[in-house]
Amino acid sequence: MLARCFEPFNHGCRPVAAYLPAAQARLYNDRPMIKRASLHSLGCRLNQAETSVLASQLRRQGYALVDFGEPTDLLVVNTCSVTEEAERNCRYAIRKTLKHSPDAFVAVTGCYAQTGLQSLRNIPGIDLIVGNQFKSDLPSFLPPPQILRKQPAPEVLHTKSIDRHDFVLPEFGESHSTRALVKIQDGCNVMCSFCLIPFARGRERSRRVDDILSEATALAAAGHHELVLTGVNIGQFSQGGVTLAGLIDRLEGVHGIQRIRLSSIEPTTVTDGLLERMGASRKLCPYLHVPLQSGDDAILNAMNRPYDVQTFISLVERATARVPDLTWGTDVMVGFPGESDSAFERTVDVCRQLPFSYFHVFTYSRRPGTAAARMTGTVPVNVARLRAKTLADLSRDKRFAFAERWIGSSVAVLFESGTTEGLRLGTTRHFLRVAVSSETQLANQIHPVIITGASDRWAVGHILN
Repeated sequence: MLARCFEPFNHGCRPVAAYLPAAQARLYNDRPMIKRASLHSLGCRLNQAETSVLASQLRRQGYALVDFGEPTDLLVVNTCSVTEEAERNCRYAIRKTLKHSPDAFVAVTGCYAQTGLQSLRNIPGIDLIVGNQFKSDLPSFLPPPQILRKQPAPEVLHTKSIDRHDFVLPEFGESHSTRALVKIQDGCNVMCSFCLIPFARGRERSRRVDDILSEATALAAAGHHELVLTGVNIGQFSQGGVTLAGLIDRLEGVHGIQRIRLSSIEPTTVTDGLLERMGASRKLCPYLHVPLQSGDDAILNAMNRPYDVQTFISLVERATARVPDLTWGTDVMVGFPGESDSAFERTVDVCRQLPFSYFHVFTYSRRPGTAAARMTGTVPVNVARLRAKTLADLSRDKRFAFAERWIGSSVAVLFESGTTEGLRLGTTRHFLRVAVSSETQLANQIHPVIITGASDRWAVGHILN
């Protein structure tokens, strides 16, 4: 039966011809059919890095990759479960695809597949559900491309627990971004009361150093200049006696890589050793995105965040003193159970006073199974929305002030592909978004730019000759 090919670790599946009549088997052998595959990633940069690995595996299996939204024979959705909206976006992606490709085989993986298995079983059109334990092996559980077809019910590969061992990737992703995402870590041991990630991704574990260096070398050979290190809790990277700071030391030795950037990192894991390297390094970008979540100690305690406001402020002061021109970004949550008007105002005050160049604003989303889901003191939806707007407006002001600060300066910009509103965009080491007007293709090139103006989205300038 075809279903046997979905069983984990079963590598004894018969060849395609074994499932087909002789004449039809000859047709497939003589004139193989090219199947199209579309991948859709929801949520964090870590998901994006993992999706690029899945894309490489599917391409190696003979699939022709097409953009999400185009007609396809296979849809792979790498899901997120951080918010209810993220789960809703997964369901929308499936409906959208089946509307234009009703016979598409739909495979769902990622955090929603791990935590929302029963819900996914009831969504029409899903053919395969793969939990996070088996995510990186998803392509091996698909039927052979030539006999890919809809299933009467979804096949499921799922375990409640996830391995805690150090890991390697089955294949390196082929990044289509100028800033290549590199997964170095997975899982989290910090049980924040609002968060499903420890349940969705398991406990902390790190990727083997030699595997990371091999991918970095391959990305450099492919022409990438910047690596973005991603994970759930990257500050906890530890493999074979090598910490995050030690890993950065090794990555700096990769020829061709000019920038190394950290993605979001927890405040309690920003060590003095890491700050020393950031202050002295020519490659490690002077940029930290450190989640604050709230500027009120009572709310931080209810969130089970392992720091208080003063500890966070002290980190900012210590880091800013050690790293010249250090750029800060953060995450802030509004509407957490029990958040009073005064607690929210304290958050606004902290966000206004600290030198953030921007912040991502999230509205609390109740996640069944978390400690916060059992808390009282629900914040009305309309109040939470007004608070989110207040912080979003403040973030725009911060972005404008950050861009304005660079007017008159010459900065090195790594440009992206394509154009936005007729402008070519790129980023600096400090994560300043820069737009220039140019008829020349600039993708994946670093050019000096003089900054002449600012907006709340990016700085504007012109390339120096």
